[in-house]
Amino acid sequence: MADFKRRSLYLNTGKQIKMFGNSLAIGKSLEIGEGYAPNIFSFVEPQLEDKSILPVSNPHKLTPDELFEIADYNIRLWMDLKDNIRKYGANNPRVFNSEALR
Repeated sequence: MADFKRRSLYLNTGKQIKMFGNSLAIGKSLEIGEGYAPNIFSFVEPQLEDKSILPVSNPHKLTPDELFEIADYNIRLWMDLKDNIRKYGANNPRVFNSEALR
């Protein structure tokens, strides 16, 4: 299984992909890129002086069920990508959701 550490994605084949950020993202078109801004749900390094600041940023006040819904949505996109790669191969543009590209 792939592993992500020190801003690099390590694959089982030995291939290493250097990243600028610290996360991967998938869009509705099934294109993959780096997810730069952890602005929906993220960990905030607590300040040593102010113990009242929570270490979790949730600016939209998402509930656990809403977070599960977001996770399920992303899991479905990744599964669709896997299914399309199995069906068409990695070099075929039909892998992508063409409707979302427009």
